[in-house]
Amino acid sequence: MRKSGPPKGLIAYLVLELLEEKPRYGYEILKEIREISGGHWEPSYGSVYPILYKFEEKGWAERLEREDEPDRKYFELTDAGASELEERRESSTEKARDFADVILGFFHVYAAFSTDERFEIPENEGEWQFNETFSRWVVEQVVRHHEHYFDTDFERLDSTPEEFYERHGIDVDDK
Repeated sequence: MRKSGPPKGLIAYLVLELLEEKPRYGYEILKEIREISGGHWEPSYGSVYPILYKFEEKGWAERLEREDEPDRKYFELTDAGASELEERRESSTEKARDFADVILGFFHVYAAFSTDERFEIPENEGEWQFNETFSRWVVEQVVRHHEHYFDTDFERLDSTPEEFYERHGIDVDDK
């Protein structure tokens, strides 16, 4: 179970990946992350710029001065930063459960707002709703993204979570 927000280290990992591609400035990184998320998430300035400065301090990135854009702070990945990125790529497989917990956790809250009598959220015309229709739309978008990225038709799984974990050798106690 996750405590809150995106998996720890996600933004730093994305910054390293994006800097490997080319030198970038903070706002450009924010916009690229927003694009990667399909427009659904953009980290704050207060999270990206400290990461860039930390990377500079650790020697993972260095600031570039550009005559054509003197007011922008561009950062470029160093060899040490490339090594750090390789290490983070190796450890990123451990983040899959954190990602799933975030996605499922927020969807469960969404569904609870839709169905739990403790929540009395009004339905305003022309606004997003906490109801079955909008819940189905969210799920439909997830299915469409699955089919797009994995180039396959989505097939429902009959497994319970426990059966799925057992089939894939996942220790349920780690949840």
